[in-house]
Amino acid sequence: MTAIPWAEGIALRYGSFYGPGTGLSSDPEAPMTKVVRARQFPLVGDAGGVWSFVHVADAAAATVAAIEHGHAGIYQVVDDEPAPVRDWLPELARTLHARPPRHLPRWLARIAAGEVATAWITDVRGASNWKTKRELGWEPRHASWRTGFAEAIGGQP
Repeated sequence: MTAIPWAEGIALRYGSFYGPGTGLSSDPEAPMTKVVRARQFPLVGDAGGVWSFVHVADAAAATVAAIEHGHAGIYQVVDDEPAPVRDWLPELARTLHARPPRHLPRWLARIAAGEVATAWITDVRGASNWKTKRELGWEPRHASWRTGFAEAIGGQP
């Protein structure tokens, strides 16, 4: 957004998107959905990497808030509950009515998928939305991936 004059210096950093039209949705052909259903996204090591998620509609609302109220700075556009892979991945599999994810030791994952992919599952750290909420007056409608997954992916209200 820095190429737009009114947005100079504003940077929006989004969490992992989910919801309609994303790679993680109720569409059985969505890339992440497909991988989880096929049990090709394992829990690696302690699966302690912390991910931050954002529903695509909440990301759009935060973008509008940045346009209307943003000042130069970095805004993390994520829900209120960063979570380790060991928590969200099994829940996502249940939401998708898939079998639980497999477990792999870190050394084997490094060989099979490489260090970067392994680090995404074991070492990455989540983000906080406190600044985005405070400065932009934004509140995610889907405050937690737990309820967001159920609604956007599992089809529950």
